[in-house]
This record gives sequence, C-alpha cells and structure tokens, in this order.
Amino acid sequence: MEARFLLHGLGLLLLLATQHAPAVAIPGPECQTKCGGVDIPYPFGIGDNCSLSAGFNASCQEVQRGVYKPFLGDAELLNISLINGTLRGMNHISTNCYNSDLMEAHPWTYDASRSPYRFSDTQNKFTVIGCNALAYIYDTNGTGYKSGCVSTCQNLRDLTNGTCSGVGCCQTAIPKGLGYYDVVFDSGFNASQDWNFSRCSYAVLMEAESFNFSTTYINTTMFNDTNTGQVPLVMDWAIRNGTMSLACEEAKLNKTGTYACLSSNSGCVNSRNGPGYLCNCSEGYEGNPYLPDGCHDVDECKNSPCPSGGVTLSSAAGILFLAAVVAVLTRRWQRIVQKRLRKIYFRKNKGILLEQLISSDHNASDGTKIFSLNELEKATDNFDHTRVVGRGGHGTVYKGILTDQRVVAIKRSKVKESIEIEQFINEVAILSQINHRNVVKLHGCCLETEVPLLVYEFISNGTLYDLLHCEKNGILLPLSWEERLRIAVEVAGALAYLHSAASMAILHRDIKCMNILLNDSYTAKVSDFGASKSIPFDQTHLVTAVQGTFGYLDPEYYHTGHLNEKSDVYSFGVILLELLTRKKAIIVNGNGERQNLSSFFFEEMGMRPLDEVVDREILEKGSEEVIMSMARLAEECLSLTREERPTMKDVEMRLQMLRARQGVTPRKRMDGEVARRCEAVRANMTNGAILVAAASHHGSRQYSLEQEFVLSSQVPR
Repeated sequence: MEARFLLHGLGLLLLLATQHAPAVAIPGPECQTKCGGVDIPYPFGIGDNCSLSAGFNASCQEVQRGVYKPFLGDAELLNISLINGTLRGMNHISTNCYNSDLMEAHPWTYDASRSPYRFSDTQNKFTVIGCNALAYIYDTNGTGYKSGCVSTCQNLRDLTNGTCSGVGCCQTAIPKGLGYYDVVFDSGFNASQDWNFSRCSYAVLMEAESFNFSTTYINTTMFNDTNTGQVPLVMDWAIRNGTMSLACEEAKLNKTGTYACLSSNSGCVNSRNGPGYLCNCSEGYEGNPYLPDGCHDVDECKNSPCPSGGVTLSSAAGILFLAAVVAVLTRRWQRIVQKRLRKIYFRKNKGILLEQLISSDHNASDGTKIFSLNELEKATDNFDHTRVVGRGGHGTVYKGILTDQRVVAIKRSKVKESIEIEQFINEVAILSQINHRNVVKLHGCCLETEVPLLVYEFISNGTLYDLLHCEKNGILLPLSWEERLRIAVEVAGALAYLHSAASMAILHRDIKCMNILLNDSYTAKVSDFGASKSIPFDQTHLVTAVQGTFGYLDPEYYHTGHLNEKSDVYSFGVILLELLTRKKAIIVNGNGERQNLSSFFFEEMGMRPLDEVVDREILEKGSEEVIMSMARLAEECLSLTREERPTMKDVEMRLQMLRARQGVTPRKRMDGEVARRCEAVRANMTNGAILVAAASHHGSRQYSLEQEFVLSSQVPR
C-alpha cells in the first residue's frame, strides 16, 4: 500500500518536470564530474554515456600512485570553460637537436580536424626557441595554411629575459579555423650554429599568456624538461559534427532532436572559430545550459515581480517544504524500484537455478556462494575507478576486499547478450565443482545486476602471456628453464585433473597463455571456463559449435565440430612451444603473412640445430636432452591425428619425469650418440611437420591459418 502511494505521489510531483523531456541523452547521477581537482562539466564527461558525444569523452587516469589527472585522448586537461567555449590542455614540444655530428629532429603533428576543437587563434602563438632556428607550421589537411618563424642570435649576451621578438625566441599568430598542423625544422638554416652554447631548437603551438622567455632555454634543456616536454595549449570547442556542423539558427530548427541547449533559459550562438555553435544561459541566469534546468536565476526580482516580505517568506518556506518532501519520496521510490529491479535481474540470470545447484551439489567447492550487490559494492567502494585492475573488450575486473578480509577479483562484463549469460551460468556451474591448487578458485557470483558478476580469488601477477611476451622497459623479464618446466607441469596437472579426476570430465576448450594466471609465487592457475563443457566419462566426444583461439585451436575440432579431451591436449602443445621458444602462437613474418607457431617450429627444427630454434635463455641451464624431449612431447601433442596424441595424464607424468631428470642432469655438450638421437628426432619432426607446412612450388613453407586447416583436413582420421 505504501509503495503504491509513494509511486503515485511522486508521479504527480514529477509530472510537470517531465513534460519537456530532452531528446538529447543526459548524464546519470553515477557519472564522474571531477578528476584531479579539474571540473568536467557536461557536455564533457568521464565514462560511457556521460558525455554528449565521443568527442567530449574524457578519461581519469592514475599518473602515479594515488594521483589522478583528466585526459582527452592522450592530452592532459587543465580546465574547461563553458562560458568561453575553451579548454586548456598540454601540447608536445617539437625538438631539433645536434648530437654527435648529426641533427636529430622530433617534430609533432596535432590533428583535431574531425573533432569539436580548433586551435584558439586569439590565445595561442606558434613559438620557436633557439639560435639560428627556422621552423614552419603548416596545415596540409584543410586550410592549406603555412607559416614560419625564425629566431637568431650570435651569443648569449644578445638575449633578454621576457622578450620574444626574434632574438633567441620568436612568435607568430595563427589563423582562425585551424584544426591540424605539422612542424618542420629547416636544418640548413642553422648550418652556422655555434653548438657550444645552443645545441637544441624548439617549436610548439602554445598558450601565449603562459609563456615567459628565459635565456636559460638556449643553453640548457630546461624548456623541454618543463612538464615532461609539454606546454599549455588553448582549444576553442563547439557543438560540431565533422563537416556537417549546423549553425545556431539551423540547429534550433533541426528535426532530429539533437539541439544541445537543453535548459529552458538558454540560447545558442555561432562559434567564433570554425563551424558549429555554443550554448549560453539567458541574461539574468547562470549555470550549465547543456542540461535541463541547468541555468539558474541569479536575480529573482529582476526576472519576475517580487511579492511582499510576508508572502515571500511563506512562499520560500512552502518551496523548501515541498522540496524536502520530494527528496524523501524520491529516495524511497528509488529504493523500491532498485529492490524490484534486482529481483528481476536475479530471476532473469537464473539465480534460483544456481542456488539449487550450489546447495544440492555435494561436489561443489567449499565457500561458493551467491553474493548480494550490496556486498560487492561495499567491497569495491561502489566500483570506484581506483579499484580497477584490468580492462578488456568484454568488461572490467575490480579488486575488492570482502567483509572477512579476503582479497578478490570481481569480473564485471559489458556484454548483455543471452549467449554471454549462458556462458556465465556455465562457468559458475563448472567452477563450483572444481577444487585444485592450479585452477583459479571461484568464491561466488552476484546475480542482481543486468550482467552478472563473478567473484574469484585475486591473482596478482598477470598472465603467462604477459610473462613470456610483454616487455618492461624494452626488455623481457628473465624466465629460467626450471620455472618454465614447473609452469608446464602445473598447467598439465590442472588439465589432467579436469579431464579425469573431477565428477565429470571437463573440457576447457580455450587453453592459451592468456588464460593461465600467475599468483605471487608465480604458481600457474588455469582460468576462464566460460567456453568449457562437461562430458560423461563413457562418452567419446561432444558435437558443438567451434569455439577457441586461432593458433591454439585443434584442426580436427575446427573441421568436424567433434570436441574431446585431445582438443585441450593440442592447445597445451602450443603452450609448450611458447615456453620453449618465447614466441607467440601466431607469428607474422616480414611479408605480413601469419603462420602458426607449430608449423614454424617444426619447419625450423628440420633445417636448423636445436640451439638456434629454442630461446637461448633456457640453453644456459637446461639439459639439451631434456629440452629435446619436451620438444618431442610437444610434437606428439600437436599431431594432426587425435589418436596419436597422448592423454593429459600421460603428458603430466612425462613432464614430471623431465623435471626430475633436469634436476640431476647437468648441461653438457652433445656427444656423438646424443647428437645422432637428436638428428633422428629432428628427422621425425620434419616428416610430421610436412603435413602442416608442406613446401610450395617455390620452396616456401609459410602458409596462412586457413591453408593450414585445409591441409589438416586431408589427414586420415
């Protein structure tokens, strides 16, 4: 009864406010409006559906621990003015320096031609610093504008602080409408330069007011070092849409409902720099004209007759009382709607089914539970952006701390299609049955949101892909042969458990380096079971739609749709090759053609010795016999005929044996007998590799992925 009254009463109070609902989308209350002390007013915004258009979408980035700053693209934002239609950001300095008998130029290009922005012609100047420096600024992308500025000096005594009139420093204005520029230095002009006191020249389009020339800019790198090689720049912005931008009067008549001046007390004016228009509050009002009711009366008596004092006080009290009632009713109504919405999502996400599954399954791992949204909001500070630990095409991962102090990773998907919901339910059902030290632990899930949330144990050291292939400061992190063997054993053990030790055989279906997580001690954890399938032990295979990742995908499964445990064995074989070579599963050659790592490896093994094919780092500590045995095991896993592949249990046992042999076998030069055995192995590998990478009519063994699968379809099954 109370709920009906609240909804009805609030509906009456809000009816008038919604009669002129805007056609242009407006930001919700969850949208962030400040970052690093900088206000981000609408039409700008941070996050999805928080700005008028993509051109106004900013980001709030952590530039150092605990310090956040706003950015538009890769340019740092300093401030935004709605009244003036300007924003200040940072711009890169172009440099031209003399080093070791040669000139090194690093010019920057700035392209804003297809955005809502133009370089302010009134607040910016093209600035050149140096002795005998000539630089050009030009626009080849629109206006055809080209200009230059020359700065000369013979010695430091010619320079004056604060003066930029051509001696050591020069400035020139730019035209209206400029949205693109390149910088070019004339290196021939400074051929007579005295490099003893001036080794660098600089050129940049920058805010004139923020610049004060210093003579130290000539004989030091202080100008370029200031703000990490960037200086302030002012951009004029307007409501624009590429080359089809409407003027103010046209925008008012626009029938598509995209007129941006949403406040009833606002109007538009044409942009003074380029096409488009701006919105301003009407005279006597101030605020944000781009929001409904965003312009507020700053002089009530000026814009409407003022009643007598007694009436004024009673009216004010009545308004305050009404506002308080509306606020209370709104909060209660929101709580009721939110509660009902969460129940709807819970049912839609098959929450009752999952509750029954988890409570009735005696094999479900301990601690798997269904969390409430309130619990996860508390664990992540309402999904604060500072808690984000990873982003991907399908969603975001947050770090959370539960009430029992467990640190967890909360996976929040973007995708809302029913197939993704089915994969989510599948992943919960699969992981609730698994309890293995090398499989990522699922703590539970939340079903009270439109897209369900998964709660995992927190894994801190990224993925095996990151460890093998991602550089830090231009170099790959060291990874010893013993560590590689250990990771291979751990992953093989997890897959063997999934295939044979769980209550039903579980086929992962997407084994790859990106799905192998590493914890603090670099212990491997198999993750991402959204595509996995359960299969009874007495059933030989499943017929499914093909799903997986190229480079790791079993060719027979690709052609037949028949899925069994040997498909995971093939994918694991590719991981073994990545551990041996530190190359990615898909290799791009010099001609831009893609090739599977498997075909590349066995082709190379047929033509070159082992130490020229595998990663040199593992040869320092690894026994060549053990390395060759692992390569041979990878060859068996990657056989195009499933019957010839070993089981994952066999793979695990053989890797355990190799690890034990490595521990007692010192590395040595290959003697004659070992060399003969390795030659035999290479010969066998070559014969097997011909099936995948047969030589073409001109001797090349490089094939596209599609060609390799066609070849594999010819293999007898």
